[in-house]
Formats: sequence, C-alpha cells, structure tokens
Amino acid sequence: KKDIPAVNFIIHEIHCSRNIEVCCFCSESIPKSEMKNHIESEHVQVTCKCRMKIENSLLKDHEASACPLRPALCQYCGIQLTFKELLDHEVYCGARTELCGGCGRNVMVKDLQEHPRVCG
Repeated sequence: KKDIPAVNFIIHEIHCSRNIEVCCFCSESIPKSEMKNHIESEHVQVTCKCRMKIENSLLKDHEASACPLRPALCQYCGIQLTFKELLDHEVYCGARTELCGGCGRNVMVKDLQEHPRVCG
C-alpha cells in the first residue's frame, strides 16, 4: 500500500508476502507476528459503562465525546453530572433566581449574564 521504486518491487513484494498481513477489520498492514496482539488490543469488543459494546480502540473517543455517562459540568452552578442528566439539571438550575444588587429584582440564573444590560 505504499509507493516503492520499481527496481525494488520484486524483493519488496516477497518480503511483504512473508512478513506482512492486512488486518481484516481495519485494513492496516500489520507484521504477521503482531497480528494476534493487534486484533486483541484494537478490535476486541469491550463494554462501556453505558453498556454499549464497542471496539477497544474506539472506547476512549466514545467515553470522551459520545457516552451518555461521560462527565459534564453545569454551566450555571459548576456541579459535575453525567451528560444524560445535564439538560434536565440545567433547565431546573437556570430557572433558580438570585437577587440583583443593582435593581433589587429577582433574576433567573440563566439570565444573569444579560441582566446588567437591562438592569435598572
């Protein structure tokens, strides 16, 4: 799968056919001696804490960006929750009110950033 000089092609082809295998899962060229380890470490199915079955090599990305149980921070109070709990929490948390020191009105937490423009 790489360009090689034509003069080296026959020797290269012999070397590859003896020593290299193409992975049936990811189509990567892997040394034959490492194929079993490659499949066991990269392509074995593991179960995430969210109970989704996924290839081991994809688990870290899943846990970081797609897992519903990944940690997430509330934009209003900073508490850490799971991503699947975040939306319901933020709806509740953003609807809480705090007293404005400038105008004395109760302002919803979700509106506190914009409130100074209309305060008083």
